[in-house]
Amino acid sequence: MKSAAVFGIDAHPIDIEVDLHSHGSDRDFVTVGLPDTAVRESRERIKSALVHSGFGYPSRAVTINLAPANVRKEGASFDLPMALGVLGAMGAFRNHIAREPFDPLIVGELSLDGKIRPVRGALSIAVCARRHGIPHLIVPAENAHEAAVVEGVKVYPAEHLAEVVKLLANPDFAVPSGVPRSTRSDETNADAHDFRDVRGQASAKRALEVAAAGVHNALMIGPPGSGKTMLAKRLCTILPLLTFPEALETTQVHSVAGVLPPGAGLLVERPYRAPHHAVSDAGLIGGGSGTPKPGEVSLAHNGILFLDELPEFSRHVLELLRQPLEDGQVSLARSNMSLVFPARVMLVCAMNPCPCGFWGDASRECRCTGAIIQRYLGKISGPLLDRIDIQIDVPAVPYQDLRSKNEGASSAEIRQRVEATRAIQLARGFYNAYIPPARLREVCALDAAGERTLELAIRKMALSARAHDRILKVARTVADLGRSERVEAKHLAEAVQYRSLDRGWGA
Repeated sequence: MKSAAVFGIDAHPIDIEVDLHSHGSDRDFVTVGLPDTAVRESRERIKSALVHSGFGYPSRAVTINLAPANVRKEGASFDLPMALGVLGAMGAFRNHIAREPFDPLIVGELSLDGKIRPVRGALSIAVCARRHGIPHLIVPAENAHEAAVVEGVKVYPAEHLAEVVKLLANPDFAVPSGVPRSTRSDETNADAHDFRDVRGQASAKRALEVAAAGVHNALMIGPPGSGKTMLAKRLCTILPLLTFPEALETTQVHSVAGVLPPGAGLLVERPYRAPHHAVSDAGLIGGGSGTPKPGEVSLAHNGILFLDELPEFSRHVLELLRQPLEDGQVSLARSNMSLVFPARVMLVCAMNPCPCGFWGDASRECRCTGAIIQRYLGKISGPLLDRIDIQIDVPAVPYQDLRSKNEGASSAEIRQRVEATRAIQLARGFYNAYIPPARLREVCALDAAGERTLELAIRKMALSARAHDRILKVARTVADLGRSERVEAKHLAEAVQYRSLDRGWGA
């Protein structure tokens, strides 16, 4: 029998060999090939499933080999193919020969009564089947929609062990279920949140539009109740829908992490992840015992990772973000394996200007001293701030703006501008946040006025080389939004204004 094991977001084929021998009793059930505890415990599930499904159980000892033997096997997804292997060794399929080869890849967890439970990573397993030229795939019924996304593979959903036995016994009469090839749709729930819901904050809305258009990281600084979280939650509504390659990779991450809703197909909307500030290293970056699992930064791949109350996060945890933000992936090294999870995210953060939250607020008194404020801001390292392209002030909303009838632009209107701007960037081959260093001077060429503006900002604010590059990239996005071929001084001036902390917040 053929099955597959998932490592990272990729799956690799596993061959299952079963031998029945008389040197032992029916109590002897040995699994070899580096199985973990869940795989070794499958013997009890397999015995009960076979008996309760009416197939009986062999009176001889059973040895099962999971090959290749040097790869660790984890999880209960091998239950179904192992049970079928035992039936095959008992001669259940001996007299049935199909007109065409039918050797499917099979995954599924068994209940004691023979029902088949869903598994993680069905989409990755379907991709593995196509990559290795296996045209048939049997999966639990709840995983059928995500597996059916992959073209070139016939998906057979199964709800019970007996169904699969009938399928393997009479493959000529078996047809794949009518699972739709893709569940993608242009319908989204964007109406649930809209930028029009946010009163005032015109400058913050403009900054987030720039961030969305160029895939720039952003940090919002303002007092409690100014609308930072509200803005972040609506940021997804102005982003374009996932392209098919993006959706495929994003769905794979969610599938192997086990957070894909039952019966779901291909994800359409960009993910939005907002972990609590008490999140652990493994929770944010990925890892854990056994085979490492993707963390929040990978679950936000191709979408938004929102960190509210940024200084409340452990500094060590925040520092772990530096490599994923720079490389767009998370590399996890273990003694027996090294895995890479995709992590190209748009990082959006929010924080108060001081511990009490009211520094700079004209209507409420701040009780924090300058030293306390500096210590609070110092929880965020300079290298991490350098990787945040846009730092903006989100002040308290005046009463006039709260009661104003001017709703501003809707999410749909802003999304149209964002999509048009991203199309300009894709014509160059990359989004502005990812302009290669070798192309930066060419793509962000400056005239004399622009050179003077940038030099003045660099000297006055004592910016690093990385901050210099990020200002240029943001200015390029501002120019693209204005349909300007060149980066002008006014575009640079706006980009410089998006460096609040560099301008001396809390000083």
